[in-house]
Order: sequence, then structure tokens, then C-alpha cells
Amino acid sequence: MNNERLNHTETIVWTGIVTDFALALCKGIVGYLSGSKALIGDAMHSAANAVTLLVNRMPSTGIFGYKSSIRSKRDAPETAEPVISILFAVLFIMGGIQIAISAIQHMASGNLQPPTKGAIIAVLVSLAVNEAVFQYQYRQIKRNNDPRHAMLSADHRFALYSSLTVLVGVSLSMGGFYFEWAPLVYMDSIAALIVSCLVVRKGYILIVHSVYGTLLEEKRHEHEAEFMDTIQRVHGVITVTELKVQEYGQFRHVNIEVKITVNPRTSVLEAQEIAERIRKLLTHRFIQVTDAKIAVVPYEPGYPYKSNYDLMDNDMPTLTQ
Repeated sequence: MNNERLNHTETIVWTGIVTDFALALCKGIVGYLSGSKALIGDAMHSAANAVTLLVNRMPSTGIFGYKSSIRSKRDAPETAEPVISILFAVLFIMGGIQIAISAIQHMASGNLQPPTKGAIIAVLVSLAVNEAVFQYQYRQIKRNNDPRHAMLSADHRFALYSSLTVLVGVSLSMGGFYFEWAPLVYMDSIAALIVSCLVVRKGYILIVHSVYGTLLEEKRHEHEAEFMDTIQRVHGVITVTELKVQEYGQFRHVNIEVKITVNPRTSVLEAQEIAERIRKLLTHRFIQVTDAKIAVVPYEPGYPYKSNYDLMDNDMPTLTQ
């Protein structure tokens, strides 16, 4: 049941990624052919949404898999994902600035031409498709009690702002040309300036979540008690000596680092099986958990406590006579 829910959620997220990439490609082509700089900016904003979703789907080993390991605390942390996120963020910031510069140059040239009707058609189709996909995603994720619905709503809201800004700018620009009112012809370029600010904002948020969100280790997570309870229920676990919950990304994905103790007589193979059971339980039971790293060490009882293991090899009574 948990596997089906996880796969269903993954399908929903990938539907959004593919849709955003397709809309970005279509709007970019139509924007270039119709001469609408605002529509090109909206295409970049859709691409930024798609890349944000894609980067947030990447656990430490890549896009399509999870990583489980029995490792020591001396191992270096994974840094691939923040680097990739920052790289894309910088590209979007530069692209947004370039769109703004191009719009300003276009207004300064004085030779303004309104976009063709294809730009309006592309924006209207984009709004309809985007709204339909969002309604599907939101209802399905809300049904699965996934906390990502809040972030999904925020992203959709700004995508809607971007497309509506383009629709108003293109419509006024075409209307100004038709009624021979020159000031309105500038509206497509003005809309492009506004959309470029939204693109830069998207890149900035991606940097913030990639850098600061990933470094927030040792933060007490709201589900930490549930994580602990799940781990302690696994057969073979004696104690949980360390639990670190690391939240990252816009959709609050979670990486977990656990250090457990097991019976000193447990073999390495048995320890690996215990760690794998813990990883599967955490990643399947909690949708937001994308990775779990399990460190297994032998249990070392000491004074004033003794374990059953010590009592097995010691026939002397432990209580004073």
C-alpha cells in the first residue's frame, strides 16, 4: 500500500515536470515567432518551475534511485545536489536579467511592433493546461496527505501571475497598435520586465533553498518522534543513539541519518539486513523521506548496567547474597 502511494505521488510530480517543460518549449517558440518578449519570459518562468521540481526529485545518488549505506560519521556529506541547484538558479537569474535588458532596448529603439495573435492563443492555452494539471495534482496530493500541496499552490500562484501579466501586456500592446495609441504598444515590453523579475525571484529562491535549506541539520522535525518509533520497532535494534533529520528543497524533502546499536554477536550481513529494513520502512512509510543513511555499531553495555549478553557468559550471581 505504501509503495503504491509513493509511486502514485511520483507520477503526479513527474506529470507537473513534463507539463512545465512542454509549456516552456511551446511558449518559447511561439514567443520568438510572434515577437513577444513577455511570452519568452513566461516560457523561462515555466522552465524554472520544471527545473525546481526536477532538482527536488534528486536524492544524493541521482534522480531515479535511493541510497542506503552503513557508514561512519567521518564520511564527507553529499554536495552534488546543491551545486546543480545553484547552477540552474544562476542560469535563470542571468536569463531574467537578459530578458529585462532586451525589453528595455526594445522600448528605447522606438520601432515597436505588437505581437501577433499567436501569442494570445499560446497564453490562453497555457493557462488552461496549467490550471487543469494543477487541479489534478493538488487534489491527488491532498488526498495522500502530502505536505507538498502548500508549496505546489505557491508555485502555481506565481505561474498564474506570470501568464496573466503576459496576457494583459500582449492584449494591450495589440490593442494600442489597432487603435493607434502608441503608449499601449509598450505594454508587451513592460510585461516582459515584470515577468523577468519573477524569473529572477525564482532563481533566488532556488539558491536559498539549495544552500540554507540543505545545511539545516540537527533541526527538530515535526515527525521526528514518528521516525524514532519506526526505527525502534525494527527487530534487532537495541538502541537508537543518534537521529539527524535534514530537510531541504521547496517541497520539504527529508534525509535521515541514524546510528543504531545491535547485539555484538550480530554478523556484518545481519547488520546490513537490519539497516536495509530500516531504510525501506522510513522511505516507504513517509513520503517526504527520500534518503536514509544507517550507521550500525555493536551495543556496549557498561556500569551500572549489564545486558543479557553478559549474563549468558557469567554464571556468578549479580546480586549480593
